[in-house]
Amino acid sequence: MTSRELEYIKTVADEKSISAAARKLYIAQPSLSQSLQRIEENLDAHLFNRTPSGLTLTYAGNAVIRWPVR
Repeated sequence: MTSRELEYIKTVADEKSISAAARKLYIAQPSLSQSLQRIEENLDAHLFNRTPSGLTLTYAGNAVIRWPVR
């Protein structure tokens, strides 16, 4: 996982919204959504719970943001 991918995950977790995170990261929302989907496919794990009140990290998502980036 790259530092950019980790930044994407952390920003979405902080903002609880892909749209808000995309605005904060200055990237298009579809691009961020595709990146998150690719990350989840590579890890074979869902990183976010999608709820009516926004996105929250799953157990796997919490583990990912605590991984050291190399």
